[in-house]
Amino acid sequence: MLHLGEKVVILADRFEQHLPIGEYGYIIAHDRNADNAFDYVIRVPKANRNFFVPASDVEQEDLLLQQEADRIEREALIDYALATRNESLFRRIMNGDTAEEEEEQVQEALSQEEFVRQVNLRAWI
Repeated sequence: MLHLGEKVVILADRFEQHLPIGEYGYIIAHDRNADNAFDYVIRVPKANRNFFVPASDVEQEDLLLQQEADRIEREALIDYALATRNESLFRRIMNGDTAEEEEEQVQEALSQEEFVRQVNLRAWI
């Protein structure tokens, strides 16, 4: 739940009430009525109006800025990996950091099983 006075950005207009999408606003009230589809009342200074909006139509500005910074950083790392022909960096970025660690653990487990199988085969001979 967003707090009063928090700066938000309008992302969508689910109820088609002509919200200024992409503009920022401030939360001025919570609507706690369970029968109402709207969660917040926001004040949009550029439109000089108040709007009733559901929670899915707005998002915190700080969170959006952080997501955009992460996306730009990822794109820059991909460009660098392609420019330097660094395949391991490219794969780590595209698959995520945890995917590589999981693959190594699976390969280790498989190699131990194969080792035990080979020892058992030689023990029977």
